[in-house]
Amino acid sequence: MPYKFKSRATADLIMLDANGRKLLEIIGKSPDEVHGIITVEQIPAAIAALEAAAAEEAARRKQPEEDAQDEDAVPASQDSVALGQRIVPFVDMLRRSAADGKEVTW
Repeated sequence: MPYKFKSRATADLIMLDANGRKLLEIIGKSPDEVHGIITVEQIPAAIAALEAAAAEEAARRKQPEEDAQDEDAVPASQDSVALGQRIVPFVDMLRRSAADGKEVTW
């Protein structure tokens, strides 16, 4: 089931199930809830949690792949979308919503 994030300050944001669940877990919300809300007061902490998780993942991706047996093999960390890239539209939605004093729902 895709997640549809809504705010009166921005356009809707649709994410596939796995990505939406991961973002909700990072910000401390239950991905099992069909509907939920991120209040204006919760937005700064949510942004901080997302940015910290993205920085942590980026640091892990920079570590050399010691297990690579073939020099021509593409490491798994390079052929997927990084969390830092995936959170950009969601963080933008959160920032715009906070600036306008609007909550984000799903």
